[in-house]
Amino acid sequence: MTESGSPFPSIRFLGSIEDIAESDWDAFVEGGYPFLKHRFLRALEASGCTTADTGWRPMHLTFWLGERLAGVAPAWLKTHSRGEYVFDWAWADAYQRYGEPYYPKLLVAVPFTPCQGPRLLLSEALRAQLTPSILHQLMDGACESAGAHSWHILFPDNESQRLLDRPDALHRLGCQFHWHNADFRAFDDFLAQLTSRKRKSIRRERRQVSDSGVTFRRFRGGETPEHVLSAFYVFYRATYLKRGQPPYLNEHFFRQLFDVMPDQLHLVMALKDDVLIAGALFLNDDNTLYGRYWGCLEEYDFLHFETCYYQGIELAIDHGWSTFDAGAQGEHKLIRGFEPVLTHSWHGIRHPAFREAITQFLVEEAEHVRHYVDEAREVLPFRQENSG
Repeated sequence: MTESGSPFPSIRFLGSIEDIAESDWDAFVEGGYPFLKHRFLRALEASGCTTADTGWRPMHLTFWLGERLAGVAPAWLKTHSRGEYVFDWAWADAYQRYGEPYYPKLLVAVPFTPCQGPRLLLSEALRAQLTPSILHQLMDGACESAGAHSWHILFPDNESQRLLDRPDALHRLGCQFHWHNADFRAFDDFLAQLTSRKRKSIRRERRQVSDSGVTFRRFRGGETPEHVLSAFYVFYRATYLKRGQPPYLNEHFFRQLFDVMPDQLHLVMALKDDVLIAGALFLNDDNTLYGRYWGCLEEYDFLHFETCYYQGIELAIDHGWSTFDAGAQGEHKLIRGFEPVLTHSWHGIRHPAFREAITQFLVEEAEHVRHYVDEAREVLPFRQENSG
């Protein structure tokens, strides 16, 4: 029991998202965040993308106050570090060199999705009772019970971070580039905020795509024709095959997603002479557009920028979404009006010697990341009166 007389919180595991009712899970998902909805996670599992065979064994967390369900979190027991976008390969290599096992690890994240958002979906009653020390104690216990050597929470929002933040916590920083909507009514309103040179550059890029004979069509998820969805998957798959690796997601996953979440999907397809040549898939919640998957079979100058960025900006403006998160990395986004933002992850390392070494690494890395963000802000393309 806690000091207030309430039951001490506990964590139990789910071996599949199917082991909890959709209504019970989604009761904790606020703001329409698509990547933690029961049906999104179910599509990942049912399609075979997140299974023990792929190194993503589901071990979703349920938080309890006595016998009352008080929260959930998406979690997996991982045997590799692929599809995470917070890179700990060097940590795993160091463990191996010293003959220590790094895997399995307990991961709280959205698979293949480096988008910030809620990670610990908790009731108000549980939040009022939790402290960072209690939460770390719970996560350490879950890690040990799962037979994992570490736990990791990737890309949490501010609310989740407040519960994780304690002086000795392993906190890692990263950087992404997001576009922010200043109540623009049209794309030209956004361009008006940029310096003349950058404004002309973007217009030239868009015109070059148009002059090459490429046009665009947008489809809301539920209105996507069969042949368009099939073509999109061919494009998405080609992006991975060009790099000599299979795609993380299969066609079955996308088909399920279009079936169960049509109102939160937006597909932008590029055509040349009425033939589909490229596509990008976006998801949205109440406030944010997420650019997630893209691919093409034919290369044209600036086609990627137009399909994934400029079309996305127009979508965000048209629907009034305040933020456009176009995915990980990409300094080329800076000169196109995407601003640097810090991303976060939190880590629990059980091995004391490696914990000490990783702590020092994170301190040094954070200094470099903050310096990088400061430098990136210096090259933003906004006119002086709009900067800051």
